[in-house]
Amino acid sequence: MSYCISPREKEVLHLIAYENTAKEIAEKLFISNHTAISHRQNLMLKLSVKNTAGLVRRAFELGLIALTAE
Repeated sequence: MSYCISPREKEVLHLIAYENTAKEIAEKLFISNHTAISHRQNLMLKLSVKNTAGLVRRAFELGLIALTAE
C-alpha cells in the first residue's frame, strides 16, 4: 500500500517522532500552530491511527521515518 504523504508532512512526522510539540514544530517550520496540528491530524487519518503514539509506530513500521542522531 502506498501512502501519499507530502514532503511537509514528512518533516512534521520526523519532528513528532523526536518529541516536538505542535508549538515547537510551528516555530521550527515557520508555520502556525494550527497548521502544525492540521498536519498531524491529516497524517493520523492517512495512516489510520488513533493517536500520536500510533502515528510514530506506524511511520517506523512503514519506513517513513528512521532513527537518526539528532
